[in-house]
This record gives sequence, structure tokens and C-alpha cells, in this order.
Amino acid sequence: MSDVAVFTARHIERAVPPEVAVEAVREAFVAHARGDWTMPPKIYLTNYPAGDFRAMPALGGGHALLKWVTSFPGNLLRGLPTVSGAVLLSNAETGELEALLDAGAVTALRTGAAAVLAAEALGRKGADGATVIGAGANGKAVVRSFLSRGHLVSVWDIDKERARRAADDLGASVADSRQKALSADIVVTVTPGHEVLFSTGSLQPGQHVSLMGADGPGKAEISTGELVRTRSPLVDRPAGDVTRDRDPHVRLFCDEWEQASHSGDIARGVESGQIIREDVTQLGAVLAGDAPGRRSPDDITIFDSTGLAIQDLAIAIACVERSGLMDVPRLLL
Repeated sequence: MSDVAVFTARHIERAVPPEVAVEAVREAFVAHARGDWTMPPKIYLTNYPAGDFRAMPALGGGHALLKWVTSFPGNLLRGLPTVSGAVLLSNAETGELEALLDAGAVTALRTGAAAVLAAEALGRKGADGATVIGAGANGKAVVRSFLSRGHLVSVWDIDKERARRAADDLGASVADSRQKALSADIVVTVTPGHEVLFSTGSLQPGQHVSLMGADGPGKAEISTGELVRTRSPLVDRPAGDVTRDRDPHVRLFCDEWEQASHSGDIARGVESGQIIREDVTQLGAVLAGDAPGRRSPDDITIFDSTGLAIQDLAIAIACVERSGLMDVPRLLL
């Protein structure tokens, strides 16, 4: 029999504050980039248009994880959470089940952490704060993570009252308009992915955007034309460059190529042959110091996040390691 700790959302939030989550997820990105932590791409079981189920395994840090999680955007109208499910954490040496965790809370923490890590690694120095598009559970987690790192944050949501409540609860401000929100120096989109927010040519020099919502087939927060934007007529081509007409200032990043190329915003460009592996840098390589991030103040940096099981593993391990002073329920299985 196994003695299994059970972490509700309340336990997870107490054990792992946003600033701890950011550092834990940073270490996970680096460990994965160096091959120390491993995972296959997530598996989707779709029931569109209602939503989808996802199975996400990972191995690292002496533990193995399986996350069974859902994404049902219509649940908001039912008064139910969009994201729900369970995370199972096992000992990698014995196979014993160690903990059962609420998937929604784990997902929110790692989403906020990844958004901040991408913004800090890829955003322009001296950027004037960040704007978060979407004030749902994961959007609010992103706001908390930015605030925990001392950043100025504004919120915009199609539901103005929800944006106001989130801003008041968290200590952020409300963006004056959608247009102003989308033109911020740093933009994080945390939407259901049913609407393209950035059309071709809409991003401006120096902007950074973290696309957190289009994490499954059929979702999009940016147009393919913006991802593969061509050179300005005023930009000189290097000698002999006749095959690629891509704007060199639009730089693409993702959390993990194998996953993002099938289920992220970049997937449409990959499918059409407009985006190839060499066009996209993994964030873990940047955080590990093995690849460059932003190269100039005029770069437009785009981070395509699909959510990785190694991020969930980092949060689950941190939760177990920091739970000593909490009264965590236990099950005998």
C-alpha cells in the first residue's frame, strides 16, 4: 500500500507562491534543454466543440508524473472551471505513488511562471510593464506571477467587469482599451484561442508577446501571416539570400518544438511549410545560455506556449518538498 499525499488547490497555492514557481519552472526548462528531464508530447483526446482531454507524462528530478487535465472553455457559462483534472506524482526509483494534486492549480502556477520567464528572457530591456489579455484563472495566475517579480501589470478582458474584479483583487490596473492592451511593450494572451488577436503587421518593433492560450489543435491567437512576416522593402538582404524573405526582426520561440509544431500557434505555419525547425528557438535553450534570445531593441519576439509536462513536474515536486508545515490529507492506496 502507498501513503499518498492529497494536495487541493488551497494546499498548492500555500506551498508554492508564484515567485517559487517561477524559479522551479526555470530549472525545469534548463533540465529539459540539457536532456536531464524528459517527456513525450502531450496526447489529446478531443470532444470538440465542447473541449478536450489531455494526458501528459514526464520524468525528472527523481520523480515521474502523469497529468490528466481538461480544457472546456464553455464551462464558464456553467459556473464550472475551464481547466480541471488530476496530477499523479510517483517515485521514479520504486514506482510508488507519492502525491495526488489538483491539476487546475498546478496548471495556473506553471502558466504564470512560463509567461514571466519568456517575458524576462525575450522582452526589451526597459519595457514599460506588461498587459495580460484574459482574466480567467490562468490569466490571473499570470498577473500574480508578474507582480511577484515587481513588474507593473495591466489587465484586459472582453468582459470588462471581470477585468475590473481581477485587477482590484490582485493589485493591477485595467487597460484603457483592447487596442492599447495589444500595443503594450509586453503582451501575454491567455484566451480560449478562438479569436486571432494579432493580425499580419500588427506587432510593432520592440514588442514581445507570449501566446499562452492556443495550446491545442484548431486554436489561434495570432495570424500565420504575422508569424512569417516578410522583410520590409527597406531592409537589405544579405548577399546570396534569395530563398528566405523573412523579416529578420520577427523572432520565433516556443516551449518545445515537437509539441508546439503540432498543437501551438506555429503549427499552421509548419503544416503549410512556411515555418521550419530552424526558424524557432526553444525557450529552455535561451534560459540555459545555449541560444540567443532578443538580439536588438527592434526585434519582435513571439513565444508560443503549449504547456509542458516538465513544468507541471516542477510545480508538483516543489509542492511536495515545501509541504512539511502543512496539514495535508493522506490516502492509503
